Amino acid sequence: MNTTTLTVTGMSCMGCVNSVKNLVSALPGVIAVEVDLASGRVEVRHDLVRTDVAALRGAIEAGGYAVVG
Repeated sequence: MNTTTLTVTGMSCMGCVNSVKNLVSALPGVIAVEVDLASGRVEVRHDLVRTDVAALRGAIEAGGYAVVG
């Protein structure tokens, strides 16, 4: 398993946190998602073979949020 940490902007409430969690959790190989609203930090434990970082970014951005960096 791999842990990827992303910084996400555009989240303003717990509804946004839940939305990001649901978007990322729906991807294959994702084991756990932790989101910190205050810092915008999203930490994802996942299988790199099944879901790479580009897929994580794509899912978040498809939900209307931006990934920094």
